[in-house]
Amino acid sequence: MSALLAPRLADPVAPPAAAPVRVSFVIDRLTRAGTESQLVALINHLDRSRVRPSLVLLDGEDDLSRALEPADCPVVRLGVRKLLSRGGVQAASRLRAYWRDTQPDVVQTYFQDSSYFGVPVARAAGVKAVVRVRNNLGYALTRKDRVAGRVIRPFVSRFLTNTAAGRDAIVAGDGYTPDRVVVLENGVDTQRFNRFLLPDTTKKRVRVGCVANLRPVKNIAGLMHAAKLLLERHSCLVFEVAGDGEQREELERLHAELGLGSRFVFRGSIPDAAAFLRTVEIAVLPSHSEGMSNALLEYMAAGRAVVATAVGANPTLIDDGRSGQIVPPNDPTALAEAVGRYLERPLMAAAFGAAARRKVESEFSRDAMTRRFEDFFHELAGR
Repeated sequence: MSALLAPRLADPVAPPAAAPVRVSFVIDRLTRAGTESQLVALINHLDRSRVRPSLVLLDGEDDLSRALEPADCPVVRLGVRKLLSRGGVQAASRLRAYWRDTQPDVVQTYFQDSSYFGVPVARAAGVKAVVRVRNNLGYALTRKDRVAGRVIRPFVSRFLTNTAAGRDAIVAGDGYTPDRVVVLENGVDTQRFNRFLLPDTTKKRVRVGCVANLRPVKNIAGLMHAAKLLLERHSCLVFEVAGDGEQREELERLHAELGLGSRFVFRGSIPDAAAFLRTVEIAVLPSHSEGMSNALLEYMAAGRAVVATAVGANPTLIDDGRSGQIVPPNDPTALAEAVGRYLERPLMAAAFGAAARRKVESEFSRDAMTRRFEDFFHELAGR
């Protein structure tokens, strides 16, 4: 049969694209802290053809929170500062009506108050998939938090965390079965850290940086004791801590007691971690406890020579002896010795920084994180 007489096959028809999943995120308010920053970045990077987001803020009326609101995303501010109040009850009624009108496929809540408030309201509004998120190991939970968590547990479809240690803590401490707990790792915008020079610890002035809120769990006091040991032997060092918090006055008193002077500086809150990390050669994370540290991901993306404690996901992110150094928690001497090794071995410091950058680019980029969440939402919604 000639080509002209051959029967014509029908052109293949592409399957219809799945409708975008409607996801409503709930959080207390927006700040520059790790969890809030990760959420805003996730919302901004979601592919709107796959996921259509909205954002609900329990309060969110302050100027900083408003300034940080994501683009191209409906935002609802409820003005709730106390859950058990007349205003809280009225806000719950408004939120239920909003969700009944917009019909989200998934509601995802962050922090205790937003979960205690948002989870039951979502179920009352008929939302079929409700997700809780906790990216720490639950070290700050009170007895009341445990009780409230058990009350809302039957209404939670999945509990998200960003580390295997976090999953184990939720299973052991919150009573969830392993199949209801999902690990989705954080990501970092590596482009913000492009063209950073590798650390050079041979300079006359070497800066050791730490990005952390001033809270006991971050162990800035331990870093100060390590600095005291180092400053007696290395005149080139200057320590800088970027962050603020309730422990500021206590740490300033310790600063005076140790006589650290101008060689240990509290920079306060900073708007741009990338700009801060560009000025340091060595980056430290001395915490007592972590989930998956956003600060550590940023250190790695910047290609800094890293020292971190063996808590949370730190040993997973840092390959000890290849892309950084891992030291025991609450051990200022070990922390000081690790920083000293970078000063003594500048080529090792540069090699470790380069290896850390490569690992973040390959496994923990912002795009990779966003795809993980998009796939999770589609699977949960049954697309």
